[in-house]
Amino acid sequence: MSIRWKHSHAPARVIPLIKHRSKPKTQNPGPLDQTSNRHTRAGPPCWPKPCIAHPSGTVLVEDDAGSGVPGLCSRGPSLEMSSFGTLFKVSTFGESHGVGVGCIVDGIPANLALTEEDVQPQLTRRRPGQSSLTTARNESDTVTIMSGTGLNTPFYKPTHAAWRKYVRDYCEEVLEPVLDDWEQCAVKGNLDKCHEYMHQTYAEGGKRGILACAVGKPWPKDYTDCKAPEDYDNFHELIVIDETTRISGGISWAVLGGLSIGLPPVVNFGVPGDRDLQARCIRECLSGEKVICLCITEASAGSDVAGLACRAEDAGDHFLVNGEKKWITNGIYADYFTVIVQTGPPGSRQKGLSMLLLERSMPGIETRKMDCTGMWSSGTTFITFDNVKVPKTNIIGKLNGGFMQAMYNFNHERWMFLVQANRGARVCVEESLKFARKRRTFGKFLIEHQVIQHKIGEMGRQCEALQAWIDYLTFQLTTMTKEEQNKKLGGYIALLKVSATKTVEYCAREALQVFGGAGYTRTGQGEKVERVYREVKAWAIPGGSEEIMLNLAAGSLRFVKRPTPDPRDATIKKLKEELEGLKKSAGGQARL
Repeated sequence: MSIRWKHSHAPARVIPLIKHRSKPKTQNPGPLDQTSNRHTRAGPPCWPKPCIAHPSGTVLVEDDAGSGVPGLCSRGPSLEMSSFGTLFKVSTFGESHGVGVGCIVDGIPANLALTEEDVQPQLTRRRPGQSSLTTARNESDTVTIMSGTGLNTPFYKPTHAAWRKYVRDYCEEVLEPVLDDWEQCAVKGNLDKCHEYMHQTYAEGGKRGILACAVGKPWPKDYTDCKAPEDYDNFHELIVIDETTRISGGISWAVLGGLSIGLPPVVNFGVPGDRDLQARCIRECLSGEKVICLCITEASAGSDVAGLACRAEDAGDHFLVNGEKKWITNGIYADYFTVIVQTGPPGSRQKGLSMLLLERSMPGIETRKMDCTGMWSSGTTFITFDNVKVPKTNIIGKLNGGFMQAMYNFNHERWMFLVQANRGARVCVEESLKFARKRRTFGKFLIEHQVIQHKIGEMGRQCEALQAWIDYLTFQLTTMTKEEQNKKLGGYIALLKVSATKTVEYCAREALQVFGGAGYTRTGQGEKVERVYREVKAWAIPGGSEEIMLNLAAGSLRFVKRPTPDPRDATIKKLKEELEGLKKSAGGQARL
C-alpha cells in the first residue's frame, strides 16, 4: 500500500505508508507545522511515527470525478490511494481520529490495499439507499491497468471532466438510492412502484439536461431549455451512457434506452403531417415529462426487419394498426410509441415499411411486462395493437420510408450498446481487483496468487484495447455528419459491438471466478459482478446479434469483392446466349 503524490510540476514520488503497531507509543506526532514540515504536538497513541509531509504542505484527496477520461485522474496536486475497498479522505480521517494531516496507518503489507477491514473493522456494509460511488469518486474515473495517472488523451477535454462530474452527481444522488428497490419491485411485479421510480429518475434527468444528450448531435436547443455542455460533442453523450451504466445496465436502459432509440427518428425525420405533435413529443420527452419507446422487434422478426408482420391498413384518413411487438425497452412506461409497420402491399417487405408515432391515449394499445434474465428495471415489454386508429398525419418521415429510417438509427443504437458493454466489463475489473485485495486464501491475499494476477491482467488488457477503439470511433462520430457516419462507419460499429460484447462476457465470467460464491450471490460484495453476468446477453443480442453484426461487417467492408469488370461476366453472357438459342430451337422448351 502506498500513497502517490501527483503534482503537475514535479514527477510523482511514492511514499510508503507506516505500518500499524498495536502497542501504543508514549511520544506521538501532532499536526503538521507547515513551515517546518514537522509535527508540533502529540497525537493519540495509535500513531507510531511522524508523518512525512507533501512538499506543498497539503494533502488532498480529490472529490471530483476525474478528468472525464475513463481511467485518468484529474490534474493538479492530489493524493492517489491504491485502495479499492473503501477510500478515505485523509484530512477527514485525520480530524476524526485526532491526528495530523497526512497521516495514514497501514495494517497490511505495504504493497497491498488499505481497506475498511484494516482501518475500522466495525464499519457496516452499504445500506439500501447509501451510495457506493464514493470510492469511484475518490479514485480516478475507474480502476484500470494501463490508463493510469498522468497519461494524456487527445479526445477528452476539461469540458468532459466537468460533465462527467455533473452526470455522476445525478447518478449518485438520483439513480443509485433507488436501484435495489426498483429491481426488486420489477421482479415481484410491483409495477406501480416501478412507474414511480421511472418518472422520478426520468424527470430529474430531464431537469438537469442529461436526457437531451440521448439524441446525439446537435444539441436539441429548439426543444429544451437546458444549456448544452461547453463544446458539446458525442463524448458528452458517451459519458452519460457510461456513468449511468456504472450504476447498472438496467437502470441505464430505463433512463436512456427507449429515449435514445425511440426519439431520434422523430428528431431526424420529423412528423411532416403534424409539426405540433412533433414538437410536443420531443419537448415532453427531453424534459422527462413523457417516456418514448421504439417498437421494431416481433416474435418472428428481429434482425430481419424487412420481415415484420405488424400492419397498418389504410382506412381513409387514418390507419388501423394490428399486430404485436416483443422485447420492447421502456414499453410499460411509454407514453409515445415509435412503431414500424407494413403499409405496402403483401410481399413488399422493406419497400412497404413505414414509421408511425402512436400515443398511449389511443384505444387498442396493451402493454405487458416481460420477465427477462437481466435489465429488470428497464421495463421490457410485450405490446399488442388491436385496431389502433392512427391519423395518417402521424407518419414519421415518408410513407414506405421506414426501413431506411430504421437503418439510419441503428448505428446510434449499436454504439450505445457497445459503450454500455464496455462499462460493464470495466466494472468487473474494478470489483475483481477490490475483492482480490481484501480476500485472504491459504494465508495470503487473493491478489498475491499469480493466477489471479493473470486473470485480472487479461481482463484489463481487453478492456484497455476496447476503450481505445471506442474513443477512436466516437471521435469519428464527432467529426462526421450523420450521412457520412452511415456511409462509412456501419461495418466498424458492427465489429466494435461484437468486440465489446465478447469482452464483457469474458470479464463477467472471469470476475465470477475471482469472486467464487460471492459472485454467485445477488447481495453482498459480489452483487455488481452477479448483475453484469446476468446483463451480458442484453448487450450481445439487441441491435443485432454477434453473428448478424459479423455478417453486416462483411458486407459493409466488402470482405468478398468481385473485380470490375469480372472476367466471369463474359462467360456467363455467352452461356445465357447459348441457352436462349436452345430454347428457340426447341420451340420454347430447352432440352438440357
